[in-house]
Amino acid sequence: MALTARPPRGLLRALLRAPLLAYRAHLGFLFGHRLVHLVHIGRKSGRLRDVVLEVVRYGPGEIVVVAGWGARVDWLRNLRVAPAYLIESGRTRWPAPRHRYLDADETLRLLVGYRARHPRAWRRLAPTLGMPVDPRDAEGPLPQAVAFSPG
Repeated sequence: MALTARPPRGLLRALLRAPLLAYRAHLGFLFGHRLVHLVHIGRKSGRLRDVVLEVVRYGPGEIVVVAGWGARVDWLRNLRVAPAYLIESGRTRWPAPRHRYLDADETLRLLVGYRARHPRAWRRLAPTLGMPVDPRDAEGPLPQAVAFSPG
């Protein structure tokens, strides 16, 4: 079974969620702009939920992330129902950020650029996204990318 077939469970899930503790303790700045803390509203419960995601592009006024376990991950499904509540990355904090979904062409350019800028990180990230070494060789749909900007 591919790593991307379902969200992680057990020890892997605990390890991937560990940065949440730092963000909850207001120490997220230690990660710089490599990670983003997304606080969103549960589509069923209406309660605040949070997740830490890897940033694939950070620029003035925009932070872009990719859904590593497909379009069915909870945070992405929740964003389709309600806007994000908060985004934090480094010392950047945007309450009520806007978000937009990138189309396939923009996502491909994003992934090719990320691979060029961060080849070692790409070798780690690509299998999680179910992507080949060169994103231009991907078969099937690309992962969903989401760009956040100040609200």
